[in-house]
Amino acid sequence: MGSAVHRRTLLAWLAASFGGAASAQAAFPSRLLRIVVPNAAGGAADITARTVGQKIAGPLGQSVVIENKPSAGGVVAGDLVARAEPDGHTLLLVSSGTAVSAALFQSLPFDTLKDFAPVSLLATFDLAVVVKEGGRFATLAELLAYGRAHPGKLNIGTPQIGTTQNLAAELFKVTAGIDAQVVPFNGTPPVITALRGGEIDVMVDILGGLMPQIGSKALRPLAVMGAQRAPQLPDVPTVRESGGPLGGFNVTSWNGLAVPAKTPPAVVERLSREVQAALARPDVKKRLLELNLNAQGSTPAQLGEHLAADVRRWSDVIAKAKIARQ
Repeated sequence: MGSAVHRRTLLAWLAASFGGAASAQAAFPSRLLRIVVPNAAGGAADITARTVGQKIAGPLGQSVVIENKPSAGGVVAGDLVARAEPDGHTLLLVSSGTAVSAALFQSLPFDTLKDFAPVSLLATFDLAVVVKEGGRFATLAELLAYGRAHPGKLNIGTPQIGTTQNLAAELFKVTAGIDAQVVPFNGTPPVITALRGGEIDVMVDILGGLMPQIGSKALRPLAVMGAQRAPQLPDVPTVRESGGPLGGFNVTSWNGLAVPAKTPPAVVERLSREVQAALARPDVKKRLLELNLNAQGSTPAQLGEHLAADVRRWSDVIAKAKIARQ
C-alpha cells in the first residue's frame, strides 16, 4: 500500500513539474518584446535589430520594439538587460564590441560571460585592409614586403583605440611579423582623409563604410580579414590567402542577441529558432547584404563560444599591444 502511494506521489510530482515547464514555455511570450541596442538609431546594428525584430514578431504573436541606448562600451544597454526579468521578453544586441569592452574595461556593472544567455548570431561583417588607389601598394604582398624591409616605417590608420578595427590592426601586424605603427583616429572619416592625403600608408576598417570610396576608385582594398572572401568583393583575396604566418588569420565583426542569464532554456531555444528562421529568409538576407552584412544565425551554444573566444583573443591583443585598460 505504501509503495502504491509512493508511486502515485512520484507520478503526481513529475506531472506537475513537466506540466509547469510546458505551461511556462507555452505562456511565452505573454507581452511585447524589446530589443535593447547599444547604438544610435539608423546605424547597421539598429537596422539589423529592427529587420529581425519585425520578422520574429509574427511567429511569436507579439510586437517587438527597439530601444536605443548608446553609451561607451555599451554599458547602459548591457546593465539594463542584465537587470531585466529573465523571462525572454528583454533582449540585448551584443557584438564584437561587447567582447572588446569585456577585455578593455577594468570594471563593468555586469559580467559579460555570466550575466547573459546567448540566443543567436545575427550577422557578420568584414574588415578590410585598404590603401589609396594609385599609391605605393597594389597588393597585400607588396605592403607586407615593405613593412618587413622598413621596420617602424609603415603607418596603419584605424578608428579609435580599443575598437575592433584598432585591435584587428594590432593583431594583423603582430601575426604578420612586421614592425608597424597603428595610428588611431576619431572615427572612420578622418582615417579616410589621412589615407587619401598620404599621412598614413594603409587603413583597417569595417568594409561597409568603405564601399562608397572603393566604388569611386578612391580607395583600393588589398584584402579582407575574414576566413572567406566578401560577397561584395569576390575578386579581393583574404589576408589568410597570403599564407605564411597569416595562413590562419581570421577576424570579422559580428552582432547577435542575448537575454538575461537564468532565462529558461526552453525560452532561449524558442527565441533562437525564430531568429534563425528569420535570418534564413531571402528578403532578410538581401536587406542585410545591402548594409554589407552577411546574415548568419547560430545556436545559443555557438554564439556563447564565439563571444568567449573573442574576449580571450582581444584580452591577449590588448596585453601585447600594451593598451591601457580603461
